[in-house]
Amino acid sequence: MKNLVETAIEAGNFKTLVKAVQEAGLVDTLSSEGPFTVFAPTDEAFAKLPEGTLESLLQDKEKLTEILTYHVVQNKVMANDVVNISNAKTVNGKNISIDSSDGVKINNSKVLTTDIECSNGVIHVIDEVLLPN
Repeated sequence: MKNLVETAIEAGNFKTLVKAVQEAGLVDTLSSEGPFTVFAPTDEAFAKLPEGTLESLLQDKEKLTEILTYHVVQNKVMANDVVNISNAKTVNGKNISIDSSDGVKINNSKVLTTDIECSNGVIHVIDEVLLPN
């Protein structure tokens, strides 16, 4: 079984996320034992950001790291577990809200695919980039 980073690379629709993780220097962390839960925005999700946002983030390692770690929760949280919780603390220290009343939403982002299991955690695919307040 592949780790989180290898799985994201192989999937093919997380090219922007993988590039951002590489730029932020988080490959080793997300390849480590974990376990982690990653709410992974697709390339389409990154494309929804205002023009120039992604480019400026890739130049600002600190801000990029803050945003990327806002997509990661320590421990493995499967879809069945998500329906029982209303928020989770991310690796960057801030909480994300979880709403499972109509599908599952993380903040305002819809979860598109759940439970992509990896050797060191799980990936849930989301349709928007989560931005910490």
